[in-house]
Amino acid sequence: MVAECSQQISSKLLDDGTMNDGPNILIVDDETNIRDLLLTSLRFAGFSAHAVANGAQAISAVLEQEPDLIVLDVMLPDMTGFGVAKRLRTSGFSAPILFLTAKDDTEDKITGLTVGGDDYVTKPFSLDEIIARINVILRRTLSTDRDALLQVGDISLDQDTHEVYVGETLIELSPTEFKLLRYLLLNPNRVLSKAQILDHVWEYDFNGDAGIVESYVSYLRRKIDPHTVESPIHTKRGFGYMFKPARA
Repeated sequence: MVAECSQQISSKLLDDGTMNDGPNILIVDDETNIRDLLLTSLRFAGFSAHAVANGAQAISAVLEQEPDLIVLDVMLPDMTGFGVAKRLRTSGFSAPILFLTAKDDTEDKITGLTVGGDDYVTKPFSLDEIIARINVILRRTLSTDRDALLQVGDISLDQDTHEVYVGETLIELSPTEFKLLRYLLLNPNRVLSKAQILDHVWEYDFNGDAGIVESYVSYLRRKIDPHTVESPIHTKRGFGYMFKPARA
């Protein structure tokens, strides 16, 4: 992987391009070669990038730098990347996390998303792929052309504070539950297929495994339904799901 990435970096740096003051990216990886290659590549692509080598340094760097996105290796010397993400989410850090891992299995992907990850890239990776995925995530999370508050019926979702209310009741959601509800609220009274939900909430399809969508719809219902007369999330068998406003 290092050789492949080195060739990509060398070809990119022939132009000796200048770095821009773009979004702040924090790289967390204990492999020096990978860390340095990502750092150089992201800076060349216009990002303001910084790098650390372990979980403790990552947590300290987040407090100091407030990055716009973290590229986080799963296997770290002091704690797992999943553990780092969980601690950051618990402390209120809401910026996106892109996991890097040598494992390519659905269970790890689900674990990463459950603890608050936004995307998942398997080593060996292409530098162009990393940059493309970062740009996709940041276009969504740093977008300023949408109103912060989404409200459909008695359910309101604040995209700035990440607070969700059903009527006057505050509902605690995980980051993935929040993203799923947000997508449903953006498309009220419209049937959304599991493939569409995977594409917009997780941005890849788990090799066609739609079970993750069913699980998270179930999680959402358990938190929202007790505060409504009827569930606003309707199953359309053979098609997908539809969000239909319901009274609290």
